[in-house]
Amino acid sequence: MTHKITFAAIALASFVATAPGAFAAEENNVSAGLTAAGAALGLHGVDPVAFIELGNRIEGTARYTAVHDGVAYYFDTQANMDAFAAKPAAYVPENGGFCTFGVSVGKKFDGDPQYAEVMDGKLYVFLNEDIFRMFQKDRAGTIAKAAENWKRIEHTAAAEL
Repeated sequence: MTHKITFAAIALASFVATAPGAFAAEENNVSAGLTAAGAALGLHGVDPVAFIELGNRIEGTARYTAVHDGVAYYFDTQANMDAFAAKPAAYVPENGGFCTFGVSVGKKFDGDPQYAEVMDGKLYVFLNEDIFRMFQKDRAGTIAKAAENWKRIEHTAAAEL
C-alpha cells in the first residue's frame, strides 16, 4: 500500500511540475523542446521588443531570456529583456503567437515572425506569405474574428481543432 501511495505522490508531483509547460503549449505557439530556462521557445527566437519597438525581426539569444506564462522569449539586448520583464503584456504576440488568420477561422497554425505585422502596438504573426496577404485584404475584420475565436480556443490543443 505504501508503494502505491508513494508512486501516486510522485506521479502527482511530476504532473504539477510539468503542468505549466504543458498548458503553455496549448495556449502559446512554441518550438518543440525546451530552452535552457526550462520553457519552450516562443516567437521562433525573435526578439519581440525589437520587433514591436523598431519593426526589426532581430534574432534574440539565449543569453537574454525571459520566461512569461511558461514561454521563453529571447532578446538581442539586456535592455530589451528588461523592457519585456517590466511589461510583458505589451510585447507578447497576439493569439498566443499562433497565426492570426488561422485563429480567425478557429485553428491554431504556426505563426512565423517572417510574416508579421505590428498594428496599434500589437504583434500579429501569420503562417506564410499567402496567408499574410489574405490578412492584408481585411486586417480589422480578421483581427476582430481572431479576438472572438481566441476566447473559445485559447485553452484547446491545436490538434483538437
